[in-house]
Amino acid sequence: MPVRILLLEDDRDMRAEVRRALEAAGFTVECVESGREAVARAVAGGHDALVLDRMLPDLDGLSVLKAVRAAGVDAPVLLLTAMGAVDDRVAGLRAGADDYLTKPFAMMELQARLEALLRRPAAQEAETTLICGDLTLDLMARTAQRGPRRIELQRMEFKLLEFLMRHAGQVVTRTMLLEGVWALSFDPKTNVIDVHVSRLRKKIDGADEPSLIQTVRGAGYRLAATRSAAPGASGGA
Repeated sequence: MPVRILLLEDDRDMRAEVRRALEAAGFTVECVESGREAVARAVAGGHDALVLDRMLPDLDGLSVLKAVRAAGVDAPVLLLTAMGAVDDRVAGLRAGADDYLTKPFAMMELQARLEALLRRPAAQEAETTLICGDLTLDLMARTAQRGPRRIELQRMEFKLLEFLMRHAGQVVTRTMLLEGVWALSFDPKTNVIDVHVSRLRKKIDGADEPSLIQTVRGAGYRLAATRSAAPGASGGA
């Protein structure tokens, strides 16, 4: 079943560009250009995610977000804005946004962020173990292992691996890693990500094991393993 995205963007050219990119990625996109129309369509339901422009002439994206959350719409929301200040980002997140993307942005990053939101577990906080292929991360004991082999990780290596495992199979951009692992809203122009990824690779890849962390040239990284449920997990009580 196709994934339906509601796109609110008043700029015609930007709206068309985003729509083309998302439809090329396999999404079904419904476009609106006014905040009031976006609220009506979102409340009517049927969308898997909302992409909202922050600055609009009638009802701004933040007001739209508050209105749809108040109406009980729980679909993930990605805000698009030219307002990159920390206070603006915090205001959007506190209003109920799940992610925030500052203009200008790469369409590949928009797609990657949407995929991450759509694949985010509904009860992520309750997870205690992440499993991707033969790689296991125990979030309570703060331990990692690949097959029977234990892996000793430093604090930031653990956070990096957790982020990659939560987004297994997806392209994770440098911006996503900076924000999700290092809590930075800007690129400090250092090689901190490359250094940590290199160290992590050396630890999780044994001599006869295939490399799990792939470099996607010009985009970021991907953990080449499939997420699976922890042993004994089920949907029942």
